[in-house]
Amino acid sequence: MSTYTPKAGDITRTWHVIDATDVVLGRLAVQSATLLRGKHKPTYAPHIDGGDFVIVVNADKVKLTGKKAEQRIFYWHSGHPGGVKEHTPRRTLSGRYPERVIERAVERMMPKDSPLARAQMKKLKIYAGDKHPHEAQSPEVLDLAGRNRKNKP
Repeated sequence: MSTYTPKAGDITRTWHVIDATDVVLGRLAVQSATLLRGKHKPTYAPHIDGGDFVIVVNADKVKLTGKKAEQRIFYWHSGHPGGVKEHTPRRTLSGRYPERVIERAVERMMPKDSPLARAQMKKLKIYAGDKHPHEAQSPEVLDLAGRNRKNKP
């Protein structure tokens, strides 16, 4: 008896569309990370990129529960003396690139920074509006809000 390991030619990828309108950010990120890694498939192997493509639309309408939008603070450094910068998720969502909130939440749920994680993150497509240019791939609509009553605040 031997353990089955999928080959690159055995992997079939599908496209999923998730509407982020009024969906809780953490629950959206968990589902997206699961689809990107391929953990929902019976042929899952942790060392193989066997996940699907995920399209997230209406990223600017995602919800954060409680007071996370104001109290959570993200820091980074510009590299110059005194260059510590900070912002809140509310500022990012109302700013120029609201899709970065979802991108960073999903990125933190993937395996640590590695070539495999970077390849899996390339299959995540996030758009602030309700339009996306991937209609030719005929993606499946994934109703995340209807799966569980807790998905909506």
